[in-house]
Amino acid sequence: MEKDAPQNIPGSVRPSSIDRRRFVGVVGTAALGFTIVPRHVLGGKNYVAPSDKITLAYIGLGTQGIRELLPLLAVPQFQVIAVCDPNKQAIGYKDWSKDEIRNNIRNAIRNPNWDPGGDNSIPGGRDNGKSIVDSFYANVRPELRYGGCRAYADVRELLEKEKDLDAVKIMTPDHLHGVIAMAAMKRGKHVLVHKPLSNRLLEGKRVIEMARKSKVITHLIPWDSNGSMETVMAWINSGAIGTLQAVHNWTNRPVWPQYPTLPSDTPPVPDGLDWDLWLGPEAYRPYHPNYTNMVFRGWYDFGGGSMADMGHYSLWTVFNALQLGSPTVIEPQLSHVCGMHDPVPFQIRNDFSFPMASTVRFKYPAKGSRPPVDLCWYDGGMRPPIPAELLNEGKELPAEGMMFVGDKGKILAGFNVENPVLFSENKAGMQEGPKTERPNQVERGAAALQLFIDACKSGKQYPGNFSEAEQLTEAVNLYAVALRCGRLLTFDAVNSKITNQPEANKYLDREYRAGWDPSSI
Repeated sequence: MEKDAPQNIPGSVRPSSIDRRRFVGVVGTAALGFTIVPRHVLGGKNYVAPSDKITLAYIGLGTQGIRELLPLLAVPQFQVIAVCDPNKQAIGYKDWSKDEIRNNIRNAIRNPNWDPGGDNSIPGGRDNGKSIVDSFYANVRPELRYGGCRAYADVRELLEKEKDLDAVKIMTPDHLHGVIAMAAMKRGKHVLVHKPLSNRLLEGKRVIEMARKSKVITHLIPWDSNGSMETVMAWINSGAIGTLQAVHNWTNRPVWPQYPTLPSDTPPVPDGLDWDLWLGPEAYRPYHPNYTNMVFRGWYDFGGGSMADMGHYSLWTVFNALQLGSPTVIEPQLSHVCGMHDPVPFQIRNDFSFPMASTVRFKYPAKGSRPPVDLCWYDGGMRPPIPAELLNEGKELPAEGMMFVGDKGKILAGFNVENPVLFSENKAGMQEGPKTERPNQVERGAAALQLFIDACKSGKQYPGNFSEAEQLTEAVNLYAVALRCGRLLTFDAVNSKITNQPEANKYLDREYRAGWDPSSI
């Protein structure tokens, strides 16, 4: 299973729960915690007693799954005891670099000759996952006398057989996130999952409701890349841009192929891939490689589109700082594709894949002292109009960014609200906020994993848990529904229903195939 986009992904923020300074402090403390362990501890340096380890199953061994597996293995408080993926062999995988993952694996497991097998190209699949885990513990941590990693094709079998499991990390395509998370929580397992919680709104709400009622620790991984809204909110609250009217956020995604038509050919299923398990809860269709690996997120059934891919990193901070609840109106604008039935051209009716480019405007009602505000998302190279302040200097907007617009000024910032700049009628000239020095990905990952470990041992939830992502989960799924319908939608948040286009409500949930209904798994 394949999971994510290129490295160096920008992040998002949770300022109401942990601010920038505190997170940097946690990063430093956690990084030390991973490398400095008293030598007097039984077993020597970095030894963690078996009773203190968190046993973990790693679910989803596509390219991004493997990327994130390698640093996790190096954390002594974790012990990976099982891996799961419906794909057995490294066949047909694609990645952003031909050799990067293989070389990283070789370095991590201290075996310069390791190869993925399969088609001997990009690593992936449960055989590679098991090999990586077993080799790491044998070559890097031989003192553990590790008994071996078990490999499963079916996550349901894994959860049934691994009775001593403490936690799972879910790195599958989006359509499996909610089902697997609920199955794990039902069995009392702590859960780490990549974004989104679900690619269906009502399923995502069920995940969140189960998490709220459960005692298990949950964590949505994009929180780990959070930045800070501190400077932006100080400017807004001081009236520097007048009354806030709109927030604009734009990305250069998609940076993967998006297919405007359904596959018409039926190539054979690759050796070792259980296609039925890969589909999971989604309706059956013939196998095609254009559905899988890094391109899955371009399909409504399997992915969440560019906003689900990137909006979790940039907009979580905005939702919290502005206390955005549920939108009342979702207005899509999207590209379309035309074909030719000679001699007559026609527009392809596409309700199966995300458009090449889109903008979606969400209208949020006033809350407390905050006035109504529009949230405008752009992808596929679309951007808001260039502000006059930049035009006057002969400048353009960057490929990715954030902009807060008031009736007396604007704040421009990076995609993750980094390095904000104020243009205000109330202040002469341009005012720059403090430069953002972000900890590197290794430090951030170390800090985040340590927080998860501490929470599992204490039983206390921490920032970034599932319940804190409810409004963001709602937004990314309503984005998908609006694009799929191609129509303006009005939303009744109390009843979780679309009121002006009743036929669109079928896209808020999924019909589960036999054996995949969360109530029975």
